Amino acid sequence: MHEAIKHGNVAVITGGASGIGLEMARRLASLGLRVCIADLPGETLDTAVDQAGAALGVACDVSDSAQIRALKARVEERLGPVDVLMNNAGIQPGSSIFDDAGTWERIIAVNLWGIIRSSQIFAPDMATSGCSGLIINTGSKQGITTPPGDPAYNVSKTGVKTFTEALQHELRNIDGCRTEARLFIPGWVHTPLTARGRTQKPDGAWTPEQVVAVLLEALGRDDFYILCPDNDVDRATDAKRILWAAQDIAENRAPLSRWHPDYADAFAAWLKT
Repeated sequence: MHEAIKHGNVAVITGGASGIGLEMARRLASLGLRVCIADLPGETLDTAVDQAGAALGVACDVSDSAQIRALKARVEERLGPVDVLMNNAGIQPGSSIFDDAGTWERIIAVNLWGIIRSSQIFAPDMATSGCSGLIINTGSKQGITTPPGDPAYNVSKTGVKTFTEALQHELRNIDGCRTEARLFIPGWVHTPLTARGRTQKPDGAWTPEQVVAVLLEALGRDDFYILCPDNDVDRATDAKRILWAAQDIAENRAPLSRWHPDYADAFAAWLKT
């Protein structure tokens, strides 16, 4: 287990009222951490606090920096300095390249700016505290292999990957800093975000309990990229897909060549090597 995850420490989880965030809140609370669940206001947040055994629930829209600052102040007043921050809030309403209805702005405001601003607001005090600290940013495989179909979400999660890499580099170069960042990359998980009206978990998906178990185990190691499998895709296949995507640039292939008919046979052969 990571040093920051210990009895009595304070954890903040944004987007903690459902899905992966709620399961993480449950697990941390069961380990004796004082957990604050931050999410949009309403009955879902209130219920989640009770379900998880959290110490505090705070209504917060992470697209608004002022609300994140108010969240930090409330947590410090009620629970004390933050040791664990999980930037997990995210939305996926669907998007298209030529959308002009504000969908891109909202997705990027929540999924990317929410993580950037939250890290900028919480991390400086964590970095100078002298205590072990942990920042977990929830990314996505879609931010690495960028499959067609939901470009705004892919852009936001690509930004999360790049930002979290830079954040960890910055933290490790601060003298005396014992806070580090990790990039959490779930696979297909059955949550309210991904359910799209389905009440039964698809066979290929994992549960939040499964993916949080992988996350907590990885946090006990030095893993920065916490890449999670699911029932459809194993770790080896993920690695092949990621390498193929990187080679699009290195070999100057067509963008998203994995889905390009001219490269279908080559990609199929690559998976078998």
